[in-house]
Amino acid sequence: MDSRTGPSASMSPSPGRTVEAPDVIRLRDVSRVFPAEPPVYALSHVSLRVRAGDYLAVVGPSGSGKSTLLNTLGLLDRPTSGSYELDGIETTGLRDGMRTRLRGHRIGFVFQAFHLLAGRTVLENVMLALLYGGGPRANRRRMAEAALAKVGMTHRADFPPERLSGGERQRVAIARAIVRDPSLLLCDEPTGNLDSRNTEMILDLFDELRRQGHTIVVITHEDQVSARADRRVRIIDGRLTEE
Repeated sequence: MDSRTGPSASMSPSPGRTVEAPDVIRLRDVSRVFPAEPPVYALSHVSLRVRAGDYLAVVGPSGSGKSTLLNTLGLLDRPTSGSYELDGIETTGLRDGMRTRLRGHRIGFVFQAFHLLAGRTVLENVMLALLYGGGPRANRRRMAEAALAKVGMTHRADFPPERLSGGERQRVAIARAIVRDPSLLLCDEPTGNLDSRNTEMILDLFDELRRQGHTIVVITHEDQVSARADRRVRIIDGRLTEE
């Protein structure tokens, strides 16, 4: 499943020549089968191509395979068969430690629940995402401050999460997700806990991150959310089709 031609998919370095953006995600004939009689295909021969700079929404009802697809894309689960390349790296045969490192450095996660730690400031919550890679604390602070600036939350850096609104908490969670400048921003129902006003604010932020070059995949059942993406694919009974 190829991404459509558009500014996110190609660049024109000289007249008459087009260079496609590199693939961030490349699924080829991926299935995830759970043993039963008959076997349950949570994903069934799924192929998907997402290029750098794409903004893709994956929609479908409960039980359609969205969570299994999310877990596969996020390297939280392995497919039963098929191929998954992330940034050109074939992931299906990697050892667990390498998958963990690849996930930590190249994928930023945004969830419906914000998963911010109480008792830590906003800045500290974002800095925690950098502990895995080590490095001087001063560098971690600068990177966290830069991420907060991207989401418009520098004025809340010293606040604890419990003093923030739902929309502000999700902005901090997004800052934490992008602090390493990951190849892929993977979002699971990111507006599920927000009212309509805060939903629009988060979707505006995704638009801005997309303009800055981030590659975004949003798993959602909300038409309001999927309508803002550049591409939309639907999953039903583990099968993916592009709309």
